[in-house]
Amino acid sequence: MEFSTDAYKEKMEKSLSNLQDEYISIRAGRANPHILDKIQVDYYGTPSSLQTVANISVPEARMILIQPWEASLIKEIEKAILSSDLGLTPANDGKAIRLSFPELTEERRKELVKDVKKKGEGAKVAVRNIRRDANDAIKKQNKANEISEDEQKQLEDQIQKLTDQFISKIDEAIEAKSKEIMTV
Repeated sequence: MEFSTDAYKEKMEKSLSNLQDEYISIRAGRANPHILDKIQVDYYGTPSSLQTVANISVPEARMILIQPWEASLIKEIEKAILSSDLGLTPANDGKAIRLSFPELTEERRKELVKDVKKKGEGAKVAVRNIRRDANDAIKKQNKANEISEDEQKQLEDQIQKLTDQFISKIDEAIEAKSKEIMTV
């Protein structure tokens, strides 16, 4: 039986991708419509994503404008935003909802950077756990005499290189998001 590193590489890519998705929803002081991606609105009894029930635009650097397709949805959208963990208060004029992004304080920026680093560490742990699983599978195959000692060493080296590659990509993502947050 041939050992393949592809499945483990795919898992590591998923870890990186999950981290990047989490980073999209972190507010960096500028209006980014992607922070609303996870918000669900009750649309006639069906939870629907905000993008499917409203037009979302960014008219100014610190404001998101949400224009529902149906005026009756304004209350539902407001409720969904207030119950989310965004920490934004929607302003409703009867036709549209405005979300204003206040300037982040230095203290808040530092908190956000800590959060970014914590999420990054979580992704690194996930990648290292995948490496451990791969190495365990390789050792199991060696014990079952399906691969030689040399093949085991080569495969473990390949997995280590993959791990290093993804850890460095995670570090780059942490650095980029931290820089974005600290830029005034």
